[in-house]
Amino acid sequence: MADLFFHIYTYFKSRRFLLLFSLLSLVALLVYLGSKLQFKEDITDMIPETEASKTLNAVIKNTNFSDNIIVHIATESEGSYDDLTNYATAMIDSLQVSCGDYIKNIRGRITETDMQQTTDFLQENIPVFLDRADYHSLENRILPDSIREMVGEHYRTFITPGGIVAKKMLRRDPFGLNLKALKKLEKLKVSDQFIIADGFLTTRDKRHILLFVKPALPVNETDKNTLFVKRLHEISSKLNSRFSGKAQSEFYGATVIAVGNASQIKHDIKYTVSIAMFVLLALLIFFYRSWYAPVLLFLPSVFGALVAVAGLYLIRGQISAISIGIGSVLLGVTIDYSLHILTHFRKYGNVRQLYRDVAKPILMSSLTTAVAFLCLIFLHSQALQDLGIFAAISVLSTSFFALLLIPLLYRPGTYTASNSSNAIEKIAAFPFDKYKTVVGLLLLLIVVSLFTYKDVRFNNDLNSMNYRSAQLLKTEADLDSLLNLKAKSVYVVAYGKDLDSVMKTNIRIDSVLDQLQKNNNLLSYSSSAAVLIPVSLQLKRINYWKQFWNDSVKRAVKENLIRAGLKYGFQPDTYAGFFKQLEKEYKPKTLSDFEKIDAFLTDEFVRTDGDLKTVASLVKIKNGQKALLKSKLQPVKNAVLIDRQEVNETFLSGLKTHFSALIVYSFIAVLLILFLFFKDVGLTLFTITPIVLTWLITLGIMGLFGIEFTVFNVIITTFIFGLGVDYSIFMTNALVKDYTYGSYETPTYKTAIVLSVLTTLLGVGVLIFARHPAMRSIAILAVVGVLTTVFTVFTLQPLLFRLFVTNRTKKGLMPVKFRELIFSAFLLLFYALGG
Repeated sequence: MADLFFHIYTYFKSRRFLLLFSLLSLVALLVYLGSKLQFKEDITDMIPETEASKTLNAVIKNTNFSDNIIVHIATESEGSYDDLTNYATAMIDSLQVSCGDYIKNIRGRITETDMQQTTDFLQENIPVFLDRADYHSLENRILPDSIREMVGEHYRTFITPGGIVAKKMLRRDPFGLNLKALKKLEKLKVSDQFIIADGFLTTRDKRHILLFVKPALPVNETDKNTLFVKRLHEISSKLNSRFSGKAQSEFYGATVIAVGNASQIKHDIKYTVSIAMFVLLALLIFFYRSWYAPVLLFLPSVFGALVAVAGLYLIRGQISAISIGIGSVLLGVTIDYSLHILTHFRKYGNVRQLYRDVAKPILMSSLTTAVAFLCLIFLHSQALQDLGIFAAISVLSTSFFALLLIPLLYRPGTYTASNSSNAIEKIAAFPFDKYKTVVGLLLLLIVVSLFTYKDVRFNNDLNSMNYRSAQLLKTEADLDSLLNLKAKSVYVVAYGKDLDSVMKTNIRIDSVLDQLQKNNNLLSYSSSAAVLIPVSLQLKRINYWKQFWNDSVKRAVKENLIRAGLKYGFQPDTYAGFFKQLEKEYKPKTLSDFEKIDAFLTDEFVRTDGDLKTVASLVKIKNGQKALLKSKLQPVKNAVLIDRQEVNETFLSGLKTHFSALIVYSFIAVLLILFLFFKDVGLTLFTITPIVLTWLITLGIMGLFGIEFTVFNVIITTFIFGLGVDYSIFMTNALVKDYTYGSYETPTYKTAIVLSVLTTLLGVGVLIFARHPAMRSIAILAVVGVLTTVFTVFTLQPLLFRLFVTNRTKKGLMPVKFRELIFSAFLLLFYALGG
């Protein structure tokens, strides 16, 4: 393999133009293919899909989980209710003018037009909204005595100052049927603490008003939403100044939190990673005595990523964007190949010797890492499979381009003892294995880790990984006092392919929820069952209306109303509007008819995209009530309870499980690849043992200090595994080469490893200073894992090699066979871990 790369090098060395033309052509082709690759941004692609989970995943994707932005407006010490409503009016006007492109609608203010539209619709379709209970109460009210009493009340109302407004309504609806229908709309309510006053959703003490802004863009489009949220804060700031001391506003919602997270991540990267990268580039330029050496280090990785993206287009055509995001983190391991080549080339300057030294270990490292990633294709997760293919292709391509391009493009200076005497090479030359204190520390870590590694926990709470500013935490506390925001919220979703049957299911769900609330087994719920009525039920209600208002009943009621009205001076046609309604021919209404009434909030509850239709109800419950709710819903067919937190936790637990499985599969694959290269059980086990111990110590330290796995830092586990494999392979090759040929090249290999550690710590570990919890969790695990890896490899492998090979040879004894020694220790260690 070394000779093959040397022949390629010799061919292109005298054909620079051909090399440049080939590279540019290749880049153009890769960019063209990669640009045609389509990305999916659905996080549920990470969830391993089984037959049981397919329906749930489909319902989750199709359900409208409303992520409205809540605008909370509150009066201050000098403020009045008029100030509050004036502020709210100004806020709505400003939002419509400045943020119209970012907003679907604003709810929280009900105009007279909206109220009239709603009451007219209910009145014109009154049979649709009445149930049997309404007719039972109506039976007594249509008796002659009751009608006489009712008409008298109407007369007394008509002669009051406000009678002009009530007169029109009572003449059309003397029995208050419309009020019964309006009362059913209370199931759409936000909270019992709120009422409608002057068209605004306000608390009973009239100190708070809530507005609900529905964003036009999804929550995950943070780039565009950043400008939206910025405008929101600008509007709030201006109005707060204008109404200073009288009223103030604040914002809360998933979009606001997502933008805050993205902004903090950008801020952390700007002020930590940017500085770290500057230091890293300066360090690499100083070490290699070349300004373009850092560029060469990353160039193979760029080519590798381009090949992987183009390859994925040819293989898949469409992949999960999440896998590429994860892959970009994991593929930091590929810079190791360039570091080893540059470090060896810098010292020896001989290309043939360079390939003999590094070609085999680099190819071994890339192949073992690639095969480890390819194990992901055995997991039933589209995103993880994409990640495995992307990482495997990229790793193999990077190793090839590193071996091909760096020797052709790098011009090492003259290596002398003076220009090599730097801190990095001094650290690499330090004999960790010869100091009892260092060896004792390693043994202590191993022993302690055997007792603490099981204490590592996986944090399933995504909220704890969100960054919330002090202002956002205050807003959350303010809203919790009004909306019970921290109470557990779950969704009960009716689903199916036929909208009418879905609405029927939704009504059965509403019946269950209503009974539970009456028994105090849930805090509150919002349901559309009162207004989204299936056509089949509408027809039944219309028929029941006809049966109730038969000819004899209609005739009797008309006569009694006219007779009672004459006593108070009413004209015979006073109730003509009601008489006309009794003669009207009613027809069922469709979803499009309901959607025209803004007060029905149909778009908050219903989704009809594609073949699957869903209608959701939001339920707030106390701890311990979820199991009862689930059991009561079990008989309802095509109804599913969705706890978004539980879905996230299931997703996270699944991610943890599958990454754990990846480590096991990868370990087996690495064992096989190492044995194929070394063709010796002893060397294979000698190389793999530090990797196992690295994991043990890393987990032990995490358990000892309470460091948790999260959805973000669990990704780093594969990164650490890849680094551990690389370090162990190169250290094994260095020790064997020095022993076989009597050379002293181990420090050169260790120098490249130290550089790799520094690049990782500066590139990822520096995020330990970040304020964002997710960034810190990644940095902490990266620092612990990488330092543990290099410490174990630098200490354990030279120690074992010196004790059982080098020292015995110096005494004229045969080296101890690694096969028996390490295999026994290896089995003992795994037995301990398994116990």
